[in-house]
Amino acid sequence: MNTLLTILLLFTLSDSPTESFLDITDDVATAMKTGNASNVAKFFSENVDLKVPNIEKVCSKAQAELILKDFFSKNPIKSFSVIHKGTSKNGDQYAIGTYETTTGKKFRTYFLFKKEKTGLAIQQMRFETQDE
Repeated sequence: MNTLLTILLLFTLSDSPTESFLDITDDVATAMKTGNASNVAKFFSENVDLKVPNIEKVCSKAQAELILKDFFSKNPIKSFSVIHKGTSKNGDQYAIGTYETTTGKKFRTYFLFKKEKTGLAIQQMRFETQDE
C-alpha cells in the first residue's frame, strides 16, 4: 500500500508536459527580449532549422547562434512578445510571437520545440517580415 501511495505521489508532484512547455516558452521569451543570441542559443537543439531574412537552412547550434547574432545586430530589439502557444496534432509544441525592432520593423517569429533527453529544445526558429 505504501508503495502504491508513493508512486501516486510521485506522479502528482512531477511536472506535467504542459508545465515544462510553459516554462521554456517564458524562458525563451525572456532570452529574446535581451537581443542576445547566446541567451537564445541555450535553448537550441543540436541542429536548428533557422530562417531569417535572406537565410533559410538547417545548421548546427553554433552556426545558428552566429546567424542569430547577425540578425540581432542588424535588427536591434525594441520588444518581443509571445502571442500564441500550443501543441500540434503530432505532439510538437510551438510558440508564435512578434519581434519589433528599434526602427519599427516587425517580424512574426515561430518556434518549434521538440522533446530531447534534457527536455524541450528549439528545433525550428523563423523570423518572417510582418506586413503592417
